[in-house]
Amino acid sequence: MATSRRGAVFLDRDGTIIRQVELLHEVERMRILPGAAQAIKLFNEAALRVVVVTNQPVVARGLSTEADVRKLHDVLNLRLKKQKAHVDTFYFCPHHPNATLEGYRQACECRKPNPGMILQAAAEHGIDLSSSVMIGDTTQDILTGKRAGVKTILVRTGHGGRDPWQYDCVPDMTAANLMEAANLWLTRIGL
Repeated sequence: MATSRRGAVFLDRDGTIIRQVELLHEVERMRILPGAAQAIKLFNEAALRVVVVTNQPVVARGLSTEADVRKLHDVLNLRLKKQKAHVDTFYFCPHHPNATLEGYRQACECRKPNPGMILQAAAEHGIDLSSSVMIGDTTQDILTGKRAGVKTILVRTGHGGRDPWQYDCVPDMTAANLMEAANLWLTRIGL
């Protein structure tokens, strides 16, 4: 647990950092979006904790195991590190209310748009939510951030706010991509 509380950057994964591929479970299909690694590097250089929060229904559907998801995240971080960037912590929700695998069939607090992953990260890492931001490509991401009490930025990559589930919420800011979102947030907090 950190001794001093500071803000964090919460990032959606698919459509925000990497190319949107529905039910991604094959490492070889994972592609980092242009400028995403550089944006994460800016957050790293500003000493902001970078936390990925992502729903992973591939586990609930039996397409991947939780270990497979962690392995994919390890590969993503290795690719980011080649560009001098890194994600500090990954959180993922393996559950789904209509899961194929009974053990994952549940309505939970960690599945976005519920704020469970953000709240867990804040508790485990001493994150000041009032100084934090959630950046994602869906209204689900924006609602998650709102429910957690953080600022929100919608990026126009991936679903670009045109997600099929469409929650009624308005982001605090919008950006063309993660790099523009990074510049917006760092300017807003004076870094």
